[in-house]
Amino acid sequence: MSLDARHDDKQRVKEASDIVDVVGSHVSLKPRGREFVGLCPFHDDHTPSMAVIPHKQIFYCHACGTGGDVFSFVQKYHRMDFRAALEYLAQRAGIELRPLASSQRPADGASTGDIAEAHRVAHNFFRAILNHPEHGQGARAVIARRGISREMVDLFELGAAPARHDGLILKLGGSPQVYLDAGLIKEREGRRYDAFRNRVIFPIHDQMGRVIAFGARRIDDADEPKYLNSPETPIFHKSDTLYGLRQAARAIQRERQAVIVEGYTDVIACHQAGMGNVVGTLGTALTPGHARVLRRLCERVVLLFDGDEAGQRAADRAVNVFFDESIDVSIATLSSVTDAKDPDELLKREDGLELLRRAVASGVDLLEFRFAKIRHAWSHKGPAALNRALTEEIRTLADLGLSRLEPKARGLVIRRLHELTGLEAQLISDAVSNAGRRGASPYGEKSPEVERPRLGRALSSAESVLGCLLVEPKLWRLHADCLDLLPTERSFERPETQRVAERVLGLVRAGTDPSLQVVLDMETRPEVQAAAVALAAATETQTDHNPARVATLFEDCLARLWAASHGASGTKKDGEASLSERLERERALRQRLGQSARSNPWRARRTD
Repeated sequence: MSLDARHDDKQRVKEASDIVDVVGSHVSLKPRGREFVGLCPFHDDHTPSMAVIPHKQIFYCHACGTGGDVFSFVQKYHRMDFRAALEYLAQRAGIELRPLASSQRPADGASTGDIAEAHRVAHNFFRAILNHPEHGQGARAVIARRGISREMVDLFELGAAPARHDGLILKLGGSPQVYLDAGLIKEREGRRYDAFRNRVIFPIHDQMGRVIAFGARRIDDADEPKYLNSPETPIFHKSDTLYGLRQAARAIQRERQAVIVEGYTDVIACHQAGMGNVVGTLGTALTPGHARVLRRLCERVVLLFDGDEAGQRAADRAVNVFFDESIDVSIATLSSVTDAKDPDELLKREDGLELLRRAVASGVDLLEFRFAKIRHAWSHKGPAALNRALTEEIRTLADLGLSRLEPKARGLVIRRLHELTGLEAQLISDAVSNAGRRGASPYGEKSPEVERPRLGRALSSAESVLGCLLVEPKLWRLHADCLDLLPTERSFERPETQRVAERVLGLVRAGTDPSLQVVLDMETRPEVQAAAVALAAATETQTDHNPARVATLFEDCLARLWAASHGASGTKKDGEASLSERLERERALRQRLGQSARSNPWRARRTD
């Protein structure tokens, strides 16, 4: 496929992919003037720092400096290359792309796109088997026995693996090694066989809809184990993935709350009953990765468990998430309202949905849940013993993350602990401070943030020139006599800024206005797009979005660059005009030649 055809594909997909809609399906956005704002997913954001700007079709984080267009958002959020992002957005928009030429395909090694494609092939195979008169009969019987409706089968895209060792192998598309890397087939003593056999298949999607893994439930009760899951791969990490999130994301945003249950069928049963904000963890406790995904969509997470013992374990494991990720975590148990062993069983009863909603509504916040258990266990041993137990719990919470909170947030939690325990606030504060000095949390430090662009400083003159041209691209036409003063690629230290300069200066040399949109359309590297957006944003902030101030800044920066090139005193060579003289000559030239000089400065220079 030619570069022109590839660019045409990108333009068609971009025009069909509204950035507010795409970003809004991953992050909860709220309107603010002409923009939308939300929590930035690219750093540890606790206040809405990311702006999505519809009329420019870009996003930009004012805290970490990450920005770009719809492609770079998808690339960075899902850690995929440009082609995979293009294919996802094309599929989302219903656009058919031109196939890649063989010379453009990766030479060796399984890419994330290869692994995703292997899962797509396997998913289509499992879906077809479910509808097969013979091979899907057992799976259909299990689905019917569990009361899963046809609508839910389609919504969650359930499938079936046949009762043979080579069903998928016979349908492979592409290299068998990719399927081995994806965990879809296995190899033992030189013999390859299907990883999933004679099972109901539950596809696991990422937030953008790709199938990235599978869960598989046995059909024959004699088979062990009851459930099998895909191994972790470059596109699938249990600690970051929630079952049903693709189906639940909109409802979670709408209700500002996510409910987490334990099993695939529990998630499906809740959606079938009308509770669309329910997701499931994949055999793990709530992790910081889960919380980071959810807090971009909502403010509150309810962990719904079958009984008190499971709820206590969940509370123990979730406490570090509560402190590290600034999301409200509540614990709810079915045993408080019913004797049903799980949501799936409860929802088969006549009043099941009402009881389930009551259980969720009666959930208590994580701290209250923990201290209620301590009071229940120690109250009969006397006030002194109870106070010691409560104080020790506070020390434990301090070790788990309370001592690392910012002072304001820590003060709010200490006040809450005072209300829950009756202990003096100063005693609680001292216990937290002492625990904080003892050492770090046993859960380890928070994951490091992504490297942030260096935006906490004023732009250099060379950077400001680039920023001005990105914001007001016709400026170069108004100063055609001074183009030799424009910075070169070598004027910048950071590689991504050098690449922006290459794009901007290349467009100017070709006689094209180097607007931000044109640069973003030309560029597929997220880090370069982010640098371009950051330069434009910093320039607009500095000039208060005023085109006249941008023009003034552009001239001032050219003057600085001219002075720098002639030494500190700005001494000019014999016969060379000063910058002010050159700018004045440009103004006079424009007045004499009028609009024609603006539209074609190169012709104006030759006339002069």
